[in-house]
Amino acid sequence: MYFQVENEQVVPVDKNIFLKERNVVAIYDRKEWEEEKELQNTYQLTQYIEKVHFCKVERHIGYLFGTCYVPIPKEHMKHKEFVFYILEGKIIFIDDSNTIAKEITRIVEAKIRRNYSLERLLYDLLINLIENDLLFLELIEQEISKIEEHVLRGTLDNFNMKMLEIKKMIAKLYRYYSQMTDLGEEILDNEEEFFDKEGYATFRVFTDRASRLQNETQTLREYAMQVQDVYQSEIGIRQNNVMKVLTIVTTIFLPLTLIVGWYGMNFVYMPEISWKFGYPMVILISAIIVIGSLLLFKKKKYW
Repeated sequence: MYFQVENEQVVPVDKNIFLKERNVVAIYDRKEWEEEKELQNTYQLTQYIEKVHFCKVERHIGYLFGTCYVPIPKEHMKHKEFVFYILEGKIIFIDDSNTIAKEITRIVEAKIRRNYSLERLLYDLLINLIENDLLFLELIEQEISKIEEHVLRGTLDNFNMKMLEIKKMIAKLYRYYSQMTDLGEEILDNEEEFFDKEGYATFRVFTDRASRLQNETQTLREYAMQVQDVYQSEIGIRQNNVMKVLTIVTTIFLPLTLIVGWYGMNFVYMPEISWKFGYPMVILISAIIVIGSLLLFKKKKYW
């Protein structure tokens, strides 16, 4: 597929026009690109396309080579990937995911701005990749907030698994936005002057937006860590409460244990053993000790 930005429109063209004209875009899948020896030899596009795992832009003699590894919101275990070459007046995409073709179709169907250019087309393609990500980050924040509420109420199960899943997602998004920020800055350098000054300045907007998303993701990471600290604190408080109850019970029954041990010695000349009121008296003393201890603990607000 070949397109040209002409008269403020993005129009389909054939390969001959792509080779001869400027402000043109080509889209290949991986198999088609392996067979496209003419372009590779003409522009010395020698980069080997391995499996993409990150976003970056590399500088080479006569062109820029870039890769994009884009997580799919709400499907964080899935992604879409493509690579691209930026030459003077031309951009070549190699994309098996059909992402670029869909985005260009979307751009063609939309109302194009005045003074539309190849730089603006590339900007639109990149900005569309992160267009709705802020809303997705807000959903993650709401999910963390719900988990925090359940933690404080003591009604959350499987906290560690849920938080681990969210933290993995946040870490993946943070790396993605960090790489996209670096990608935008590399294009902004424009050392090869592939873009005119008016056109490439739009990439500052893309870089700033990617940077803000990176900062938002870092904030979410810190929020998740705070919620985890709250969870650990709640566990500590519950353990302290259990220990407090056990301590109170131990303190109450310690004097009773002393009485039992004392009279369990069974010496012959212990006068209380032969006293007919000895047993009721021990019961009374034990009850006084228990009630007195409970009243004392309540007064001291130990329970």
